[in-house]
Amino acid sequence: MKGRSSTTTRKKAADKSSKRQSESGTSELELAAIRESIDRIDERIHELLNERARLAQLVGASKRSARDMSPVDFYRPEREAQVLRKVIERNKGPLRNEEVVRLFREIMSACLAQQEPLKVAFLGPEGTFSQQAVFKHFGHSVRALPLPSIGDVFEEVQAGNADFGVVPVENSTEGTVNNTLDMFISSPLKICGEIELRIQQHLMGRMHGLEKIVRVCSHQQSLAQCRHWLDEHLPHVERIAVSSNAEAARRARDEKGTAAIAGQAAAEVYGLNIIVSEIEDTPDNTTRFLVIGRKLFAPSGKDKTTLLISAGDTQAPGALYRLLEPLARNNISMTRIESRPSRRRKWDYLFFIDVVGHAEELPLKHALEELKKRSSLFRILGSYPCAVL
Repeated sequence: MKGRSSTTTRKKAADKSSKRQSESGTSELELAAIRESIDRIDERIHELLNERARLAQLVGASKRSARDMSPVDFYRPEREAQVLRKVIERNKGPLRNEEVVRLFREIMSACLAQQEPLKVAFLGPEGTFSQQAVFKHFGHSVRALPLPSIGDVFEEVQAGNADFGVVPVENSTEGTVNNTLDMFISSPLKICGEIELRIQQHLMGRMHGLEKIVRVCSHQQSLAQCRHWLDEHLPHVERIAVSSNAEAARRARDEKGTAAIAGQAAAEVYGLNIIVSEIEDTPDNTTRFLVIGRKLFAPSGKDKTTLLISAGDTQAPGALYRLLEPLARNNISMTRIESRPSRRRKWDYLFFIDVVGHAEELPLKHALEELKKRSSLFRILGSYPCAVL
């Protein structure tokens, strides 16, 4: 009887093992073989990463032998944009384009940092969307420098204390960040790139529910982006605009009854509970950031150019039409136009214009030559690669 019982037990165990195999479609031996294959692939990836890093070192050495160079001289945004576009073109899945682009961005960031990490200033403190934009564009192998204002970002880059800066310029829901545009009126800095960051706003605090919230703090842009949600769920709660979402998160950490609207990073930095996720009013809420630096870069093949121009007498009939006519005649697409007070005299305006193409390439080059002749003020603020995802 004992032997028969033992046989029955082994049979049941075998049946269970067979059932598990049939349910998963893969046996333990097959899983072990797959894991070994993954290990071998990891080894090959590691070898190739080090080989890429060594080649990057050779590039750096060849440049350094020519003359004394700073980290900025090793950074080629047009080349990086071309690499990332090729990544997307050859991606067959199952990884999404966003995932492979992020991986290659980090690889390039780590290779570039072998020379010396780039110093990138941003509107701080830590935990802001501007910091997320820095890491999305430059990778995590940079020195991210948080600063208290957009003006400070411009000043640090202009002084050479930072290699580049990242500043917000517009939001798809709330429009233009005028402070950024106004800085370009007097600053000699150039636009070197753009970043599009999907903005997910979260309600956070030390509490776990809505009933204990007395006030909500956030940057005025974030409060506006969540206006309808707040009207519906927290209609009688005080709303306080502060200098940044990170400052709002700090107050939520330190003040009883205070909640903040900010991103995931702020909740992690300040140790807050996310009470409600994704409370932004529009599902595709996106902020566009500009990368500012001290020089212009070569064409990447898919570029955008930003202009600062004035028509002189902006009150004259047809003044803006005559100013922009060369763009239409040369088949140049204008993607954005904003007016700002010129500060020269009352009711006089400057225009910030984004057009498709690089200023050094035809047909845009011809159009800009004509536009310059018709302008009382004409500046190319930058020609830079279009945002990659």
